[in-house]
Amino acid sequence: MRRLAIFAAATHHSGVIHKLISSTQKLHFPHNSDGKNIKHHRHLYLLHDPTKIRSLDEAKSFHAFVITSGSFPIQEPVFLYNNFVSKYASFGDIHMARRLFDEMPQRNAVSYNSMISCYSRDGFPKEALGLFSEMRKCDFKPTEFTFGGLLSCQSLGVLEGMQLQALIEKTGLLYVDAFAGTALLGMYARHGCLDEALGIFEFMPKKNLVTWNSMIHVFGQMGYVEDSIFMLSELMRSRVRMSEYTFISVFTSLEEFDIQLGEQIHGLVIKYGLNDVASVCNCLINMYAKSGATCLAEKMFENAPVKDIVSWNTLIGAMANSDTPAKTFYIFLKMCMTGLSPNEITFANLLNSCSRVHILSYGEYVHAKMIKKRFESDMYTGSALVNLYAKCDKVQEASICFDGITQKNLVSWNSLMLAYSNRDSFSVRLLQEMIHSGYYPNGVSFSIVIKSSLKAELLQLHALTIKRGYHENAYVSSSLISSYARNGLVSDALIFVGSSINKLPVVSSNIIAWIYNQTGHFGKTQELYATVENPDTISWNILIAACSRNGDYKETFELFDHMRASELCPDNYTFVSLFNVCTKLCNLALGSSLHGLIVKTDFKLCDTFVCNTMIDMYGKCGSLQSSVKIFNEMTKKNIISWTALVSALGLHGHANEALKKFREMERMGIKPDKVAFLSVLSACRHVGLVKQGMDLFSQMKPMYGIEPDIDHYLLVVDLLTGHGHIKEAEQLILGMPIPPNALIWRSFLDGCKKQRTKESLSLAV
Repeated sequence: MRRLAIFAAATHHSGVIHKLISSTQKLHFPHNSDGKNIKHHRHLYLLHDPTKIRSLDEAKSFHAFVITSGSFPIQEPVFLYNNFVSKYASFGDIHMARRLFDEMPQRNAVSYNSMISCYSRDGFPKEALGLFSEMRKCDFKPTEFTFGGLLSCQSLGVLEGMQLQALIEKTGLLYVDAFAGTALLGMYARHGCLDEALGIFEFMPKKNLVTWNSMIHVFGQMGYVEDSIFMLSELMRSRVRMSEYTFISVFTSLEEFDIQLGEQIHGLVIKYGLNDVASVCNCLINMYAKSGATCLAEKMFENAPVKDIVSWNTLIGAMANSDTPAKTFYIFLKMCMTGLSPNEITFANLLNSCSRVHILSYGEYVHAKMIKKRFESDMYTGSALVNLYAKCDKVQEASICFDGITQKNLVSWNSLMLAYSNRDSFSVRLLQEMIHSGYYPNGVSFSIVIKSSLKAELLQLHALTIKRGYHENAYVSSSLISSYARNGLVSDALIFVGSSINKLPVVSSNIIAWIYNQTGHFGKTQELYATVENPDTISWNILIAACSRNGDYKETFELFDHMRASELCPDNYTFVSLFNVCTKLCNLALGSSLHGLIVKTDFKLCDTFVCNTMIDMYGKCGSLQSSVKIFNEMTKKNIISWTALVSALGLHGHANEALKKFREMERMGIKPDKVAFLSVLSACRHVGLVKQGMDLFSQMKPMYGIEPDIDHYLLVVDLLTGHGHIKEAEQLILGMPIPPNALIWRSFLDGCKKQRTKESLSLAV
């Protein structure tokens, strides 16, 4: 007990602390229990400084200690209550934090600020704004920390943000302190409102380093690299000394850009003596990896002064988002060999790597490791699991993982909606459920749901995005334009674009160009891309496809040369458009040279989309052997692959082989569609397999549930009349459930002329 008295005397002579300590002296602590004595002394230390609570368990233990010691009914309990509320909230127990807040016998502005920040951090803007309203009714004056807490909420709408800005200006906080202005700047940046963010920055009379760093980060986040660098140079001219966070903000904008510029900024880091700061080293690793300089990233890692779990996670995370995501597992094994144990961030990065390359087996291996370490219910790893299964089209598994997350966030909800995005209306119902659960959708949420929405839902969602202030977000506006077009509302899509076409990002311009292509306005596609400063691969693909469909075949390959000169890599869509041009020109040499380019550039030959087009091109250009070779080398085949091969075999007179492949396709469990029947009937027509062709035609509806259309009837009429079966052709035409068109009558007439059948000729006339 003497040691206890000495400790009490050494503490600050606060009335609250003394009363708490004196009350604890009445408790009995066995002398032979060293662990309990140590814990008791820890509690006494926390009475002096409750901000030093290190975990949720310690918060609960200390809370129990204060209650059992009878120390809560004291004269000034607000200080302890505020710290308990703050600590419970920071460790994720928001319900306990609110319960304590409600039980407080008296509150002050700090009490409200703590709870508001808690709700904002966890994505509950409605509750945060409700407390803010209550705070004002209780005559507590909002401070810069009140507004900072509200504006930090990721789900806060831009309209609410504007209302808060009006209050900040009214209270004068924008003019006397940089904190509130910086928070406003960040809020506008989250919503993609760059002009508003820049307006706040320029209007602020007082700017601190955080303000400058925020503006640098905003420009970088939105892809305005030059503006980000300009802001850095302006900061260097001012008297504000840069910190490591300044360079961290700059590196955010350099992740996928000019490596030489990154090296120059690296030189500045060395000049300012920040090259040994772990967080800056980690950013350099990240920047080099995402710029494609993975060797430099690994070199930075090897030379880093400290290689802790954060450093390893940075390298793994950077590789997961680089061009070599599969390398993350090699780095992970190296990390494990050092004796470091992976944490939640490690597993989340590994899962992101698996999601990018759609490798489900590795993802399931990581999932098993997570279960062993009991990480699967964690917010971040759980969300990464949901995202993995969503990307791999494992909807049920994604749903199970989502249900297992103890504390869900916007990322987990968005990942689940992504999993159900291919199911009409289901993602919309999930959005409603998310809102009812107290989570407010962000731009990503709206973008996912809008893409899969039907016409009636689309109008409601559009209204909701306007209400929440997300309709000007680049991704949301792109999704709206795309969904309007997909639902047949092309004119509405173009009206939505309006007069702001020059201000649209590349993503939106690509969608508008796609609409022009679908509606035959190929010239407008070219006019549109004249306004795009830095077209991406998708832009080039749409323009190449437009030229191809418009018959400008020479210009198509000129565009391809320009695309390669701009150092953009062609993808599968590029080659599909080019192979289609080769097919239309029947240019085997040009098609073969493209094939050689694919092999030379190490393009994925196993890509089903490209292989199907090559089978078709080689078949129609006279190289059946090449068609068969590509088909046999394919690791994944779909119905289009089989149909293309059947068509190629038929064109070259190998009808029996075409029939064999058609039956083999059925045995593989692939159900033929209308196009597959067109290919096999065409093969029968080429060599006169009348019986086999008629058998297949008669089986279409009863066995396969496919109603023959006009093209199927035309092929069968050709087959019958071309081989002397005029009467059968006549009966077929008269029994058609749809009116025969001019092509069918012309085919029948040609057959009659060949057979000189006067009666049938009169029928055709």
